Amino acid sequence: MSVLAIRSLSKTFGGVRAVNDVSFEIAQGEFLAMIGPNGAGKSTCFNMINGQLEPDSGEILFAGRDIAGLEAREIWRLGVGRTFQVAATFGSMTVIENVQMALISHAHEIYHFWRASAGLHRDRALDLLEQVGMREAAGRPSRELAYGDVKRVELAIALANEPRLLLMDEPTAGMAPRERNDLIALVKRLVVERGISVLFTEHSMDVVFAFADRIIVLARGRLIADGDAASIRDNAQVREVYFGTGKTFAGAAP
Repeated sequence: MSVLAIRSLSKTFGGVRAVNDVSFEIAQGEFLAMIGPNGAGKSTCFNMINGQLEPDSGEILFAGRDIAGLEAREIWRLGVGRTFQVAATFGSMTVIENVQMALISHAHEIYHFWRASAGLHRDRALDLLEQVGMREAAGRPSRELAYGDVKRVELAIALANEPRLLLMDEPTAGMAPRERNDLIALVKRLVVERGISVLFTEHSMDVVFAFADRIIVLARGRLIADGDAASIRDNAQVREVYFGTGKTFAGAAP
């Protein structure tokens, strides 16, 4: 059974169909890239899966359950993690405290004000930071981190709810080429080890073609292509949407 199955998903804003009858599935452990030009509907699709937007029609089946219309926190607690295009942490908190807060929320302990939180889930938080290469920074204020390190902390937070599905919106946005390849390589290693399914959007085609198991392409709210890197690279409709020509993707390995 698919971890995520999208069935005829649609969303309209005014007279604009941002997502139009989109259907696709993600298998367990699959690393699926969603690409498309600006305005293709990628973020709208993400936000419906994550619970930030309610679809006009269609189904979002997570582990067989229709989660369309549930609140974001409910979906998170079911096992759907999320990272955002612009990474952000609580700057006044330390690195470990940011991860602890996610663990506290996952354990439904957020309203236990009478308990000291500093020691809650500390070992688990340190373990997550170790996995993303940030354990040595555990005691540092988050506001002091370089942006690439904030992205790593955000990944540790996203893994705090032990997700079966991880949604990553532009995970390498704002990063230098070496940083972004290192981050995606780290993500892929971690999710392969855990059997987590990943749906990610990305504008860096070198990242997409190097790491994605499968690629789906949106244009003007519709799904126009679904396949492996080779088939997407050679798809004339995809090249037309991106370039208006027969050009190939820069950075895509032949």
